Amino acid sequence: MSGEAHVLVVDDDAGVRQMIADYLGDNDIRTTALPDGREVDRVMAEEVIDLLILDLKLPGEDGMHIARRLRDRSNLPIIMLTGRKDEADRVMGLELGADDYLTKPFSPRELLARIRALLRRARAQQSVADGLARVRAYRFAGWVLNVRLRRLSTPAGADVGLTNNEFNLLAAFLAAPQRVLSREQLLDMSRLHNDEVYDRAIDVQVGRLRKKLEPDGGPALILTERGAGYLFTAEVETVR
Repeated sequence: MSGEAHVLVVDDDAGVRQMIADYLGDNDIRTTALPDGREVDRVMAEEVIDLLILDLKLPGEDGMHIARRLRDRSNLPIIMLTGRKDEADRVMGLELGADDYLTKPFSPRELLARIRALLRRARAQQSVADGLARVRAYRFAGWVLNVRLRRLSTPAGADVGLTNNEFNLLAAFLAAPQRVLSREQLLDMSRLHNDEVYDRAIDVQVGRLRKKLEPDGGPALILTERGAGYLFTAEVETVR
Protein backbone atom coordinates (compact mmCIF):
# COMPACT_ATOMS: atom_id res chain seq x y z
CA MET A 1 0.00 0.00 0.00
CA SER A 2 2.71 2.43 1.03
CA GLY A 3 5.29 1.72 -1.71
CA GLU A 4 4.28 4.74 -3.78
CA ALA A 5 3.58 7.08 -0.87
CA HIS A 6 5.46 10.39 -0.56
CA VAL A 7 5.42 12.05 2.87
CA LEU A 8 6.42 15.66 3.54
CA VAL A 9 7.93 16.25 7.00
CA VAL A 10 8.16 19.81 8.37
CA ASP A 11 10.01 20.02 11.70
CA ASP A 12 12.73 22.38 12.94
CA ASP A 13 14.44 19.56 14.91
CA ALA A 14 17.05 18.00 12.60
CA GLY A 15 17.19 14.84 14.71
CA VAL A 16 13.44 14.30 14.45
CA ARG A 17 13.51 14.90 10.69
CA GLN A 18 16.33 12.39 10.22
CA MET A 19 14.71 9.78 12.47
CA ILE A 20 11.43 10.00 10.56
CA ALA A 21 13.13 9.97 7.15
CA ASP A 22 15.28 6.96 8.04
CA TYR A 23 12.45 4.93 9.54
CA LEU A 24 9.96 5.66 6.76
CA GLY A 25 12.64 5.03 4.13
CA ASP A 26 13.30 1.61 5.67
CA ASN A 27 9.57 0.94 5.21
CA ASP A 28 9.42 1.97 1.54
CA ILE A 29 7.92 5.42 2.07
CA ARG A 30 9.61 8.29 0.27
CA THR A 31 10.23 11.33 2.46
CA THR A 32 10.98 15.01 1.82
CA ALA A 33 12.01 16.92 4.97
CA LEU A 34 11.95 20.68 5.60
CA PRO A 35 13.07 22.70 8.67
CA ASP A 36 10.26 25.28 8.39
CA GLY A 37 7.23 26.25 6.33
CA ARG A 38 8.92 28.51 3.79
CA GLU A 39 9.30 25.78 1.15
CA VAL A 40 6.05 23.92 1.75
CA ASP A 41 4.14 25.53 -1.12
CA ARG A 42 7.02 25.05 -3.57
CA VAL A 43 7.44 21.36 -2.71
CA MET A 44 3.71 20.71 -2.96
CA ALA A 45 3.59 22.47 -6.33
CA GLU A 46 6.48 20.41 -7.70
CA GLU A 47 5.81 17.02 -6.08
CA VAL A 48 2.84 14.74 -5.44
CA ILE A 49 2.58 14.66 -1.65
CA ASP A 50 0.36 11.99 -0.07
CA LEU A 51 0.63 13.03 3.58
CA LEU A 52 2.07 15.86 5.67
CA ILE A 53 3.77 15.49 9.06
CA LEU A 54 3.79 18.96 10.58
CA ASP A 55 5.40 20.26 13.77
CA LEU A 56 3.17 22.61 15.75
CA LYS A 57 5.94 25.02 16.75
CA LEU A 58 8.02 26.22 13.81
CA PRO A 59 10.14 29.32 13.24
CA GLY A 60 8.26 31.85 11.13
CA GLU A 61 4.88 30.50 10.06
CA ASP A 62 3.74 28.02 12.74
CA GLY A 63 2.17 24.64 12.15
CA MET A 64 -1.33 25.77 13.07
CA HIS A 65 -1.31 28.47 10.41
CA ILE A 66 0.14 26.11 7.79
CA ALA A 67 -2.51 23.47 8.56
CA ARG A 68 -5.33 25.99 8.34
CA ARG A 69 -4.02 27.38 5.04
CA LEU A 70 -3.56 23.96 3.45
CA ARG A 71 -6.92 22.66 4.63
CA ASP A 72 -8.67 25.57 2.90
CA ARG A 73 -7.57 24.17 -0.46
CA SER A 74 -6.73 20.51 0.05
CA ASN A 75 -7.84 17.29 1.77
CA LEU A 76 -4.21 16.22 2.21
CA PRO A 77 -3.93 14.03 5.34
CA ILE A 78 -2.06 15.88 8.10
CA ILE A 79 -0.41 14.49 11.25
CA MET A 80 0.48 17.20 13.76
CA LEU A 81 3.55 16.83 16.00
CA THR A 82 4.15 18.74 19.20
CA GLY A 83 6.15 18.64 22.38
CA ARG A 84 3.18 19.99 24.32
CA LYS A 85 0.88 17.73 26.29
CA ASP A 86 -1.97 20.20 26.76
CA GLU A 87 -5.25 18.74 25.49
CA ALA A 88 -6.27 22.19 24.19
CA ASP A 89 -3.42 22.08 21.65
CA ARG A 90 -4.51 18.66 20.42
CA VAL A 91 -8.11 19.78 20.06
CA MET A 92 -7.11 22.99 18.29
CA GLY A 93 -4.91 21.10 15.85
CA LEU A 94 -7.74 18.73 14.97
CA GLU A 95 -10.21 21.57 14.61
CA LEU A 96 -7.85 23.35 12.22
CA GLY A 97 -7.78 20.35 9.93
CA ALA A 98 -5.18 17.92 11.24
CA ASP A 99 -6.28 14.29 10.86
CA ASP A 100 -4.15 12.92 13.67
CA TYR A 101 -1.89 14.10 16.47
CA LEU A 102 1.30 12.79 18.13
CA THR A 103 3.07 14.19 21.17
CA LYS A 104 6.87 14.09 21.27
CA PRO A 105 8.67 11.90 22.07
CA PHE A 106 6.83 9.31 19.98
CA SER A 107 7.50 5.84 18.67
CA PRO A 108 8.47 5.67 14.96
CA ARG A 109 6.53 2.43 14.79
CA GLU A 110 3.38 4.18 16.04
CA LEU A 111 3.93 7.01 13.56
CA LEU A 112 4.20 4.48 10.72
CA ALA A 113 0.97 2.79 11.82
CA ARG A 114 -0.87 6.12 11.86
CA ILE A 115 0.54 7.07 8.44
CA ARG A 116 -0.64 3.79 6.94
CA ALA A 117 -4.10 4.19 8.48
CA LEU A 118 -4.46 7.73 7.09
CA LEU A 119 -3.22 6.70 3.64
CA ARG A 120 -5.72 3.84 3.61
CA ARG A 121 -8.53 6.21 4.58
CA ALA A 122 -7.50 8.77 1.99
CA ARG A 123 -7.57 6.14 -0.75
CA ALA A 124 -10.94 4.81 0.38
CA GLN A 125 -12.35 8.34 0.36
CA GLN A 126 -10.93 8.98 -3.09
CA SER A 127 -12.52 5.78 -4.35
CA VAL A 128 -15.91 6.90 -2.99
CA ALA A 129 -15.41 10.39 -4.44
CA ASP A 130 -14.54 8.93 -7.85
CA GLY A 131 -17.67 6.80 -7.71
CA LEU A 132 -19.88 9.74 -6.72
CA ALA A 133 -18.49 11.77 -9.62
CA ARG A 134 -20.08 9.22 -11.99
CA VAL A 135 -23.45 9.09 -10.20
CA ARG A 136 -26.34 11.52 -10.59
CA ALA A 137 -28.61 10.00 -7.96
CA TYR A 138 -29.43 6.96 -5.87
CA ARG A 139 -32.98 5.59 -5.45
CA PHE A 140 -33.92 3.30 -2.55
CA ALA A 141 -37.24 2.36 -0.91
CA GLY A 142 -38.93 5.32 -2.60
CA TRP A 143 -36.26 7.77 -1.44
CA VAL A 144 -33.96 9.71 -3.81
CA LEU A 145 -30.52 11.07 -3.00
CA ASN A 146 -29.52 13.61 -5.67
CA VAL A 147 -25.74 13.42 -5.47
CA ARG A 148 -24.95 16.53 -7.48
CA LEU A 149 -27.37 18.70 -5.53
CA ARG A 150 -26.65 16.82 -2.26
CA ARG A 151 -30.41 16.66 -1.72
CA LEU A 152 -32.39 13.84 -0.09
CA SER A 153 -36.10 13.44 -0.93
CA THR A 154 -38.62 11.28 0.93
CA PRO A 155 -41.03 8.90 -0.86
CA ALA A 156 -43.62 11.71 -0.54
CA GLY A 157 -41.28 14.14 -2.31
CA ALA A 158 -40.33 16.26 0.71
CA ASP A 159 -36.75 17.43 1.09
CA VAL A 160 -34.77 16.26 4.12
CA GLY A 161 -31.78 18.34 5.16
CA LEU A 162 -28.49 16.50 5.57
CA THR A 163 -25.31 17.67 7.21
CA ASN A 164 -22.09 17.07 5.30
CA ASN A 165 -21.29 14.13 7.58
CA GLU A 166 -24.75 12.61 7.09
CA PHE A 167 -24.49 12.96 3.31
CA ASN A 168 -21.06 11.29 3.27
CA LEU A 169 -22.26 8.47 5.50
CA LEU A 170 -25.41 7.85 3.46
CA ALA A 171 -23.38 7.91 0.23
CA ALA A 172 -21.07 5.27 1.71
CA PHE A 173 -24.04 3.03 2.56
CA LEU A 174 -25.62 3.52 -0.88
CA ALA A 175 -22.35 2.65 -2.62
CA ALA A 176 -22.33 -0.72 -0.84
CA PRO A 177 -25.95 -1.74 -0.12
CA GLN A 178 -26.87 -5.03 1.53
CA ARG A 179 -23.30 -5.49 2.72
CA VAL A 180 -22.08 -5.37 6.29
CA LEU A 181 -19.72 -2.42 6.66
CA SER A 182 -17.50 -2.23 9.73
CA ARG A 183 -17.09 0.97 11.70
CA GLU A 184 -13.56 1.28 10.35
CA GLN A 185 -14.79 0.94 6.76
CA LEU A 186 -17.45 3.60 7.33
CA LEU A 187 -14.91 5.92 8.93
CA ASP A 188 -12.56 5.39 5.98
CA MET A 189 -15.27 5.94 3.37
CA SER A 190 -16.96 8.93 4.99
CA ARG A 191 -14.04 10.76 6.64
CA LEU A 192 -15.97 11.06 9.88
CA HIS A 193 -12.70 10.64 11.83
CA ASN A 194 -12.12 14.34 11.24
CA ASP A 195 -14.82 15.18 13.77
CA GLU A 196 -14.10 12.44 16.31
CA VAL A 197 -10.99 10.30 16.53
CA TYR A 198 -12.88 7.39 18.09
CA ASP A 199 -14.77 4.69 16.21
CA ARG A 200 -17.86 5.24 18.39
CA ALA A 201 -18.40 8.52 16.54
CA ILE A 202 -19.86 6.41 13.75
CA ASP A 203 -22.57 5.16 16.11
CA VAL A 204 -23.65 8.73 16.82
CA GLN A 205 -23.76 9.64 13.13
CA VAL A 206 -25.66 6.46 12.22
CA GLY A 207 -28.19 7.27 14.94
CA ARG A 208 -28.74 10.74 13.51
CA LEU A 209 -29.11 9.39 9.98
CA ARG A 210 -31.58 6.75 11.17
CA LYS A 211 -33.83 9.41 12.69
CA LYS A 212 -34.11 11.04 9.27
CA LEU A 213 -34.52 7.85 7.24
CA GLU A 214 -36.79 6.01 9.68
CA PRO A 215 -39.18 8.63 11.14
CA ASP A 216 -42.11 7.54 13.29
CA GLY A 217 -41.12 3.90 13.32
CA GLY A 218 -40.77 3.54 9.56
CA PRO A 219 -39.11 0.48 8.02
CA ALA A 220 -35.56 -0.13 9.25
CA LEU A 221 -33.10 0.77 6.51
CA ILE A 222 -29.92 0.53 8.60
CA LEU A 223 -29.46 -2.57 10.75
CA THR A 224 -26.84 -3.04 13.45
CA GLU A 225 -24.86 -6.26 13.06
CA ARG A 226 -23.56 -6.88 16.57
CA GLY A 227 -19.78 -7.02 16.65
CA ALA A 228 -19.52 -6.49 12.88
CA GLY A 229 -20.90 -3.08 11.91
CA TYR A 230 -23.94 -1.88 9.97
CA LEU A 231 -26.02 -3.13 7.05
CA PHE A 232 -28.05 -0.96 4.66
CA THR A 233 -31.02 -3.20 3.89
CA ALA A 234 -32.71 -1.63 0.86
CA GLU A 235 -32.06 -2.38 -2.77
CA VAL A 236 -30.40 0.62 -4.40
CA GLU A 237 -30.76 1.85 -7.97
CA THR A 238 -27.91 3.97 -9.31
CA VAL A 239 -28.81 6.74 -11.78
CA ARG A 240 -25.89 7.77 -13.94
